[in-house]
Amino acid sequence: MKARVLMVAAGCAVAQAATPTFSKDVAPIIYKNCASCHRPGDIGPMSLLNYEQVRPWARSIREKVSLGQMPPWHATQEHGVFSNDRRLSESDKETIIQWATNGAPEGNQKDLPAAPKFTEGWEIGTPDVVISMPKPFDVPEKGTINYQYVTIPTNFTEDKWIQAIEVRPGTRAVVHHVLVFVKGPGPMAKETAFMPVAPKSAGPNARPVGSGGGPGTLIATTAPGTNAMTLEPGMAMKIAAGSSLVLQIHYTANGKAASDQSSVGMVFAKQPPQQEIHNSAFMQPMFTLKAGAADTAVDSAIEFKEDAHITALFPHTHLRGKSWEYRLTYPDGHTEVVLSVPHYDFNWQTYYMFTKPLAVPKGSRLEATAHYDNSPANKWNPDPTVDVRWGEQTWQEMQYTGITFFIDQPAASSSTGGREQR
Repeated sequence: MKARVLMVAAGCAVAQAATPTFSKDVAPIIYKNCASCHRPGDIGPMSLLNYEQVRPWARSIREKVSLGQMPPWHATQEHGVFSNDRRLSESDKETIIQWATNGAPEGNQKDLPAAPKFTEGWEIGTPDVVISMPKPFDVPEKGTINYQYVTIPTNFTEDKWIQAIEVRPGTRAVVHHVLVFVKGPGPMAKETAFMPVAPKSAGPNARPVGSGGGPGTLIATTAPGTNAMTLEPGMAMKIAAGSSLVLQIHYTANGKAASDQSSVGMVFAKQPPQQEIHNSAFMQPMFTLKAGAADTAVDSAIEFKEDAHITALFPHTHLRGKSWEYRLTYPDGHTEVVLSVPHYDFNWQTYYMFTKPLAVPKGSRLEATAHYDNSPANKWNPDPTVDVRWGEQTWQEMQYTGITFFIDQPAASSSTGGREQR
């Protein structure tokens, strides 16, 4: 009898020892994967920086993690294809699930790692320059607000190479998205790397539509769920001396009047890069989503006129968008899927950054297919009884792809510049 009691006690001790604790096991996972969004002033609805903040959400965290809903990631490629892949490893998932299932114990505070340190307000760290709207924009409590375009001079007296860039909404609750364009002092350069072409699925008589556009050269984007853009060493974006930034801002009234003064922060490259990074876009604005239609496919395509590498893709639709697929067809005729997003989420839009840039020889075609659900079964659908076409507002729709790439030739040497005082 005594021996049996000892065996049971030993078994309980082993089980207790095997239970993960917040301090030793869970905090490192949350600090690495969750805290950048779940901290004061950022997009996460609650802060998760210590045990007192995390413990009340243990059951919800377990559910979201077990379902793969958090951290949010919607591409299906194997782990490691994307440098910004937010998915947890299976072992990290199991650790969180076991911790929450077994009472979410705190453990020994001596095991707690140091809390992550963030530069206040900036994901990219301390910017070398911050360029802000010259005056706030007052957002009314209700009504439709047209896109706002705000031009801000950079006052750069020499060319600058940008290593990292981040758009920081002043009042996140009313800023749906901001596109940042660069407008130089001279004529706007024409896009040379690719041209729009008719998708093969559209038939032989289709005409190509939708490449680039905007009041300048696209250089940065923020939308719900996007991250700042930090480029690999040897890569940078160029802003010419005398350029201005043009901010395209989509405000959405939410029932409470607000004032916004958004900013753009930049970190300069320490030296001129080997590759100049370009941001652009292609789209398909000619479509109709019939009322009640549960699955409508809309295609767009581009063909590369020069040898290039794609470093990132950014699929964008509104509330009726449900999935995306991107296919590269090479000059020799073979095709491969390079990005599949089977469960697109309007609330978590992602720039998918390839760990290894995709080589696209001259003559390669990139085709994008977005699927839409305009039926009553779509819980996000503003109105399933109406036909829907391209439009700027959230209750309308878009078929838009942001694309980041470099052309296979060295970047021209130019000044990097020092820290700017603004």
